[in-house]
Amino acid sequence: MEARLVDELPRDPGWQFEPKWDGFRCLAFRSGAEVELRAKSGKTLSRYFPDVVSVLAGLAPRQFVLDGELAVPKGDILSFDALQARLHPAESRVRKLAAETPAIFILFDCLMTIRGESLIEARLRDRRAALKTFFSSINRVEQLKLSPYTHNLRQAKRWLEYSGGAVDGVVAKRLDGIYHPGERAMLKIKRIRTADCVVGGFRYQQGTNQVGSLLLGLYNEQGLLDHVGFTSSIANRERKALTRRLEAIVAPPGFSGNAPGGPSRWSNERSGEWKPLRPELVVEVRYDQVTANRFRHGTQLSRWRPDKAPEQCTFDQIEHEVRPEKLIGETLKRGRKKPAA
Repeated sequence: MEARLVDELPRDPGWQFEPKWDGFRCLAFRSGAEVELRAKSGKTLSRYFPDVVSVLAGLAPRQFVLDGELAVPKGDILSFDALQARLHPAESRVRKLAAETPAIFILFDCLMTIRGESLIEARLRDRRAALKTFFSSINRVEQLKLSPYTHNLRQAKRWLEYSGGAVDGVVAKRLDGIYHPGERAMLKIKRIRTADCVVGGFRYQQGTNQVGSLLLGLYNEQGLLDHVGFTSSIANRERKALTRRLEAIVAPPGFSGNAPGGPSRWSNERSGEWKPLRPELVVEVRYDQVTANRFRHGTQLSRWRPDKAPEQCTFDQIEHEVRPEKLIGETLKRGRKKPAA
């Protein structure tokens, strides 16, 4: 079951709110000795998370289907970079990472009981009760965590306020709702932030001579302009005039610090080549997540900022990203084994 992005938390009664964890969504299946991890795409994740497979295979319950989020903690934070590093073609590399930085599985739904009863048609409140029963039966396994929830709108607003680090927002689910596989039957709410960025370069739209995306930069502590992401939300009616404007200020290096690489391997809409610009133009963009001092996703262009000096566009706009708060720390600790007496 997937989620539909909305602007605000629902205010009417009958909702359950949960943190939207910043990891890989995963369904975990066990039948006897067989364990399988599946991504939303239906592709297997088992080969990339052998540590989680091993943990699930070692549980006393011999059959279950669980829904949750795979994540990799470093201390009391979750590292998306460490999580992505698991998607490596070499099995030896994956197993090395699994030993060095074990993943966790944050559980938030149960689709089959340990007795083999399907819960697809069960209401959320009953599925959550089954999940709590399952979690209580596994004797506090270190790598399995039970995600918190609330029915309190004020608490959900606090979670949303603290999102931006390991929490990617808030998910709202109907308490009386059944599980709808493949449908956007949940709501997800994200906290959108803004930043003023220097336009350090641009890419042409593939197959055209007009701008396709603006390459964004922020000045680091050394005074160098680092590439931090892009925006391609340019109105078609503005592309021709904007292209002329950009071509008039083409000049290397564009980015004096970390420069852009080629296009994303997930996208074929942008040319691999980019044109450097004099650092004169500033834009305000909307973004949701930051990872390793880069915008995780493409940003939305809000407006041009001719009133803003390029040198004012520094990393202090995004360095205050909220680190995982008490919610995350408590959840990470929730599955830890008690010390022996």
